[in-house]
Amino acid sequence: MTQFYGKTKICYGPYALETLESFPASHAFVVTDPFMVKSGFANQAVSHLKRKGISFDIFSGVEPDPTLQAVVEATGLFLRSKADMILALGGGSAIDMAKAISYFGRKADQDRKTLLVAIPTTSGTGSEVTSIAVITDKVNAVKIPLNDELLIPDAAILDARFTRTVPPQVTASTGMDVLTHAVEAYTSRHSNVFTAIYAERAIRNVFSYLHRAYAQGDDMIARDNMLIGSCMAGLAFTNSGLGITHSMAHSLGGLFHIPHGLANAVLLPVVIDFNSFDAGVKYREIAEMVGLPAATVEEGTRNLVSAVRDLNASMGIPAHVRELKVNESEYRKSLDAMAANALEDICTESNPRMPSHDDIVKLLESVW
Repeated sequence: MTQFYGKTKICYGPYALETLESFPASHAFVVTDPFMVKSGFANQAVSHLKRKGISFDIFSGVEPDPTLQAVVEATGLFLRSKADMILALGGGSAIDMAKAISYFGRKADQDRKTLLVAIPTTSGTGSEVTSIAVITDKVNAVKIPLNDELLIPDAAILDARFTRTVPPQVTASTGMDVLTHAVEAYTSRHSNVFTAIYAERAIRNVFSYLHRAYAQGDDMIARDNMLIGSCMAGLAFTNSGLGITHSMAHSLGGLFHIPHGLANAVLLPVVIDFNSFDAGVKYREIAEMVGLPAATVEEGTRNLVSAVRDLNASMGIPAHVRELKVNESEYRKSLDAMAANALEDICTESNPRMPSHDDIVKLLESVW
């Protein structure tokens, strides 16, 4: 049996933020980061809670790559707050942390009913509609993807105004995360007709609008289409799974603190080439989607790899890990550990070609 699960109510377009006033809640636990508070973005969101008479607590201690320790601390604060809504405001880290708080909060108090609402401020993770949250285990220096339907938010509010001030470099790396989600969802061994629809639209949006958003941050048409594309890619991959681009990126990020989207961007071209024997027909379809010459499977795959590399280069994303201030000796010493982590990662199971330990090592060596 094949299935597609879509739980999240998606609110987008002008005045989408006003949807906050429609939720049946009395007290909100707002999960965000210091920048959202300092910039006033958090005030814009909570102003709608105030208008509805919803009281709130703000937890603004979210840091990049939320840790297990931070999640435990924040979950305790949430449980004591008696909130009946968790509101996540921020990028993937804030949303993932809110999802983890909601998940562990439900496990600790199974009788408690809590709405989970996500407002993404970057166009990248698609976490506002997925069943996955990535938490960092600092002790073992690895990122742990959690996967459970309980992690899927009840509602997502897509308001591109929150993405207007995202710096070009962050726009680039998070946008390449969207592309990686969509390409891996489209070629996943668990892809289906429904996931393909969302993945295809996300791929088209990235190739049409990412560089525009990168070059001109206040191009709101580009910003809006990237935010929608990110959400659509999330809907695709939460149902289809991902692949070894993400498996290796999780390991790279955990050990060397490379931003996730940037790691994906560097790895995606070599993974497409690695998977081409098993997924070449789908790569050719992707090439055709975005107007690349694809008379044969080989031509389509080759041109897709070139197009991804060119998009990276146009936004200043390097082709090699060595350009990301990673120590070569430490990197080479970590190859076996990274390969082992990648093979155990939940994303590897849905990759179109099953890699060996040596395959992963060679791929990681090839991007050095």
